[in-house]
Amino acid sequence: MEFEVIRSGRRTIAAEIRRNRLIIRAPWRATDEDINRFMQANRHWLETHLAQARAREQALAGVRRLTAEDVRALARRAAETIPARVAHYAPLVGVTYGRITIRNQRSRWGSCSSKGNLNFNCLLMLAPPAVLDSVVVHELCHRKEMNHSPRFYAEVLRVFPDYWAQDRWLKENGATLMAMLEE
Repeated sequence: MEFEVIRSGRRTIAAEIRRNRLIIRAPWRATDEDINRFMQANRHWLETHLAQARAREQALAGVRRLTAEDVRALARRAAETIPARVAHYAPLVGVTYGRITIRNQRSRWGSCSSKGNLNFNCLLMLAPPAVLDSVVVHELCHRKEMNHSPRFYAEVLRVFPDYWAQDRWLKENGATLMAMLEE
């Protein structure tokens, strides 16, 4: 099993799978023997998750990539659609917000800054409208709770009771949408 070792000031050995590669993060003081023991003790987990990562990558290999013009068109559509959805839900959440920015991110659907500025991924335009609305409500609720506590999710569910179904859609389909942006 091939892997890369990254040493740092951490206290324990940990494994990470990034882009189909196994990375072992280890403390400076960990010996090669310590790392080998860790690998043997976690062999089943490592093999299972590496196989899953490879299968995901193969499944995403056939995904149609968006052209630069496709991305610009999505961003234009998002800039027309998302502010209206934010304006609709903000009073229901009971919050104000700052600037709305549309991005073509590879890892996030949305974010909310401490100043109340909202960022949304243009790929949301490829998701069902209810998924877009769930992300809008999620980010607006961060204006009340800048965390993912039970109180935060209670607020999300108060405004958008179907949130978990839309979140599940993103978990099941989001990687395919994100893969459309990658080179």
